[in-house]
Amino acid sequence: MAKYRKPPVEDEVVRVRLPRNEESLGILNRRLGGSRCEVRCLDGKTRICRIPGRLKRRLWVREGDIVLVEPWEYGGDAKGDIIYKYRPLQVDWLRKNGHLDKLEEMDEF
Repeated sequence: MAKYRKPPVEDEVVRVRLPRNEESLGILNRRLGGSRCEVRCLDGKTRICRIPGRLKRRLWVREGDIVLVEPWEYGGDAKGDIIYKYRPLQVDWLRKNGHLDKLEEMDEF
């Protein structure tokens, strides 16, 4: 027998991962190649972020995606890791609850 996956339910938002500790929300500006991207974060900094090896095959990002960035301990102002990508329903939830207000103020969104 073949194993079939259930199609994901896109109608409801069950749980949205919010930033903890040093993590920050950001919008992906452009792809740089080699799993590196330029991300504009909510704290006003633009970081060169990479997709860690454990997520490289699972996390596919494009320009304009809302992502969760974890700054590096050393060089945290300039570099970081992309640890999560928000789906469209989650982005709507974040926008409704005021988590993306700073991002909309910074530039055209």
